[in-house]
Amino acid sequence: MAIRIKARSGESAEQMLRRFKKLCEKEGLTKEIKKRAYYEKPSERKQRALRKSVKRRQGGPAPRMVKPAR
Repeated sequence: MAIRIKARSGESAEQMLRRFKKLCEKEGLTKEIKKRAYYEKPSERKQRALRKSVKRRQGGPAPRMVKPAR
């Protein structure tokens, strides 16, 4: 996947770099690079996914507090 950025008229290098970084983040490249920064064993990957799903199931909306009847 190639990301190409064409310089706009009167655009500085800093602005072009900022636009490039935004495009990379939008495409999910920064997330992928961070994920591949170190090797993760398949068993560790499964454990992380399991913890994430448990957290998602338990972390639903907080139960509403019901006022006691008088």
